[in-house]
Amino acid sequence: MFGIKKGKKPQNSIDSLIGAGTRVEGNVIFSGGLRVDGEVRGNISSENGQEGTLVISEKASVEGAIAVGHVVVNGTVIGPVFAGESLELLPAARVTGDVEYHQIEMQQGAVIQGRLVHHTSAKTVELKLASIK
Repeated sequence: MFGIKKGKKPQNSIDSLIGAGTRVEGNVIFSGGLRVDGEVRGNISSENGQEGTLVISEKASVEGAIAVGHVVVNGTVIGPVFAGESLELLPAARVTGDVEYHQIEMQQGAVIQGRLVHHTSAKTVELKLASIK
């Protein structure tokens, strides 16, 4: 809704495509950007964990865990979703499973059946007590 203001920017290009009418059975590990228009029965993750962009189109379906930095869903996901940076749920999104995210945008019509867990920045601040002299 307000865009991504902090953190890493999503991948602007799609490097890989799982086309409509294609079914992949097994885990998918990718780098850069991946668009799914078909079906995936397995886990999807980006090679570097926090990086990468995954786009799940309106006709696509995924049964498995997703662990990618930037995730855009407009199709069906059955399984947990971990978006290390941002998660965008478009109107046709249907997610059955727990969702963990840092930033989220959810449009009217999107459905989540599961828990929403917000993760704050990984940066920690150490506080030191002031010494009295």
